[in-house]
Amino acid sequence: MDQVPGSPHKPQDAQGGDGLPGCSRHPDRPTGVRCTRCDQPICPECMVSASVGFQCPSCVRGGSGTGHAPQATAPRTIAGGRIATDPRLITMILLGLNAAVFLAVLATGGTSSWLPSRLDLVGLAADPSQFRLVGVAEGEWYRLLTAMFLHQQIAHFAFNMLSLWWLGPPLEAALGRLRFIALYMLAGLGGSALSYLLAAQNQPSLGASGAIFGLLGATAVLLRRMNYDMKPVLILLGLNLAFTFLWPNIAWQAHVGGLVVGAAVAFGMVHAPRDRRTLVHVATCVVALLAIVAVVWVRTLQLLG
Repeated sequence: MDQVPGSPHKPQDAQGGDGLPGCSRHPDRPTGVRCTRCDQPICPECMVSASVGFQCPSCVRGGSGTGHAPQATAPRTIAGGRIATDPRLITMILLGLNAAVFLAVLATGGTSSWLPSRLDLVGLAADPSQFRLVGVAEGEWYRLLTAMFLHQQIAHFAFNMLSLWWLGPPLEAALGRLRFIALYMLAGLGGSALSYLLAAQNQPSLGASGAIFGLLGATAVLLRRMNYDMKPVLILLGLNLAFTFLWPNIAWQAHVGGLVVGAAVAFGMVHAPRDRRTLVHVATCVVALLAIVAVVWVRTLQLLG
């Protein structure tokens, strides 16, 4: 991305649509954060973690005033991740995986085929001749993961993928690749776990919606951390929750589970103390995963009992 002409240490105060100044390198992105060295407005993509606050890439490269060489060689995101040259790589990989599975489902005959029936989320099913355990309750815990990549209809697939493309890159840029994929997977698993816990025993569920709602919750947490205007994301979240509960045949449990886990994991990532950031991030992800395992274990014991 080309830098805005002019002195790299002259604050750029072009106002964004919500009254915040535009980023000095990306004027179309309003931001409430400024470089601690030159006071330029900087967006999440341009933020480099410093000993105090954040710095812009120009000051990091110039090394003006601090004498800390590691800051110039190892710039970090707001969550402590490495700044990637392409902040959309993981998002595009996830899009590709979802598309590949969707095409495989179509190729094998749709939702009645073996592929989705063996990979979607099922707790307990009633057989005409016998009552038998299937799915997660039978020990097929992999369904908690595979259900995240299945979609029943093209509209279902298209809406989730558009949401992923819209929400994914900014979060990937702000968190870093490893933290972003951890957030996505945990949110998706959280949605599967709550769906398994609360949905009807013989009701399968599938879709990336739990992970998408996790990204939406994480976006709200990140914007709050950045002191951005929360109204747009809160309105979007409210509309999505209303749609979740008012539209028939939607697994609201997966949406709520993904939202809660995604917001909780993101909070741990962006609010971790700098000197213990890695430890807090690992602990946050481990606690979230243990909570998911506990929910699945309790529900399985209920079904088996």
